[in-house]
Amino acid sequence: MRTTRALAASAVAVTLVGLAAPTAAAWDQPTSVTATPQVIARGGQLVLTVSGGDACATPNSTISSNAFPTTNLRSVDGRTATATVRVNTNASPGAYSVTTNCEGQRRTVNDVFTVIGGVRGGLGGSSSSGATPTDIAIGGGLVAAAAIGGGVFWMRRRSENKI
Repeated sequence: MRTTRALAASAVAVTLVGLAAPTAAAWDQPTSVTATPQVIARGGQLVLTVSGGDACATPNSTISSNAFPTTNLRSVDGRTATATVRVNTNASPGAYSVTTNCEGQRRTVNDVFTVIGGVRGGLGGSSSSGATPTDIAIGGGLVAAAAIGGGVFWMRRRSENKI
């Protein structure tokens, strides 16, 4: 009877350890990847934080994306690792995924950050070199309307004073 109980207890213990082993291995993978800032212009500097994976705290852990070259992760506290990267100047605008490589285990996280297109600074958003014929027509129409409205107002005021 004692042998049966011991075998049953051993079987339960082995089963529990067997079920917990895959869960423990899954804890070594990162649970999240965040970017600061989340929206960045081409050529900008981005700080990526990998959280929740003991495996990414190792010296050979890397992070990569189509928008920047593969970069080594630095461990912060054993459960968090960071990397500072510079987005390529020729990166296309849009959302980007990143791939972590921690102890040979690769994990891709989608839509971590967004690259926006550059602007033509100093031109006020304009791409032409001066007023277009449409701009001149609109401006001329407004000046004419103001002149006519002012003349009508002045003529009305003048006629009221004579009565």
